[in-house]
Amino acid sequence: MTRSDTRRDTIAPQPPELASPWRTEARAALQAEARAFARETVMPIADELDPQKAQMPPSLIAAMAAKGWFGITIPQEHGGLGLGVFEYCLVSEELARSWLSVGSILARGQGLGTQTLDPERRSALMRRSAKGEWIGSISLSEPNAGSDLAGVSTKAVREGDTWVLTGRKRWAGFAKGAHFIEVLARTREPKPGEFRSAGLEPFLVVKQPGTFPEGMKGRVIDKIGYHGFETFELDLEGVRVPESDRLTGLYGDQGADADSGGFAAVQRGLNIARVHTAARAVGVARAAVEDCQLYLQEREQFGHPIGDFQALRFALADMAADVTQARAFWQQVAHLLDQGEPAEAESAMVKLTCTEMAVRVTNQAMQLHGGNGYTTERRVERYWRDARLTTIFEGTSEIQRRIISDRMLPRP
Repeated sequence: MTRSDTRRDTIAPQPPELASPWRTEARAALQAEARAFARETVMPIADELDPQKAQMPPSLIAAMAAKGWFGITIPQEHGGLGLGVFEYCLVSEELARSWLSVGSILARGQGLGTQTLDPERRSALMRRSAKGEWIGSISLSEPNAGSDLAGVSTKAVREGDTWVLTGRKRWAGFAKGAHFIEVLARTREPKPGEFRSAGLEPFLVVKQPGTFPEGMKGRVIDKIGYHGFETFELDLEGVRVPESDRLTGLYGDQGADADSGGFAAVQRGLNIARVHTAARAVGVARAAVEDCQLYLQEREQFGHPIGDFQALRFALADMAADVTQARAFWQQVAHLLDQGEPAEAESAMVKLTCTEMAVRVTNQAMQLHGGNGYTTERRVERYWRDARLTTIFEGTSEIQRRIISDRMLPRP
């Protein structure tokens, strides 16, 4: 019996629901809100602009700001939603399911760029951050310092009450559109017996969106994916930053304190960023699974939908199982961070597991789509391009393996 002899109803993908012990009514409502926004607002914009390598429109950022999502992790007393890493990642997975960069833009709020030395100014900036009116760019890496952040060579030299920054930075996403750029720079060389990271501090470079400050030039890096906002290489030639804009940490109120050192705060923030990346990777992989579920029912060969062939059915089953397993992992690690656990090894593990999974799943999705997958007519090629980046940013897979193994074996 052929497809023309009998018609079968299409089984639509069923997006995941929160299960015990993570489910609360508030979380379920937040997930539903983000899911509807991603489907109805983000997806059409992504479909139009991603092929053009275009930037997401300010209206989209404003719509997310109106929902309070730039302040998910900011305390309510500072105008935020007062929620945790779990909710932050929950929303981000839903947004990344439609466009990775939209799930990423939220990280440029959440109290970023607020840890100034002046408590009153800090509070004011937190309120702006919660409203989506203080969105930043993070400039840590350099041409010769990526995975090895302790190798940062950009200099910060103090002149009275001002710091003068000179050097070159790379991979500064959204740098031109941001209200500020956080720059990791070296204030002094390490002393004998100190860690190589000694003397590294983050600085707040305030600017107008759409411009670069005096002493800074930016060159757009042409990427194969992760469109939606531009990424820059920055040249700093005497950028001046007041002492009041030397920061105590990079990630809002997530445990940073002045006595711990700026570099230590960067490392703590990276644990949160890695779980956030894991959730975004799950969102991208989930998109590939859901698209494949529909495609296997739509595409016909030899008189049957290709979903009738066992090899393809089993491939889809493996993909779905991998995504579900990865989601459970990021939820567990996000919970640990919300409980105040450092979870450094776990954050590395979940970042490694989820991002490598996303690469496998989106690659398999391309294969299941056949020649159609290798065109821009289908979204699957976007998922494939974006997933590949997740194994690289916020620390490569190799760095995650090093973090994990260094806690299991003596360091060489």
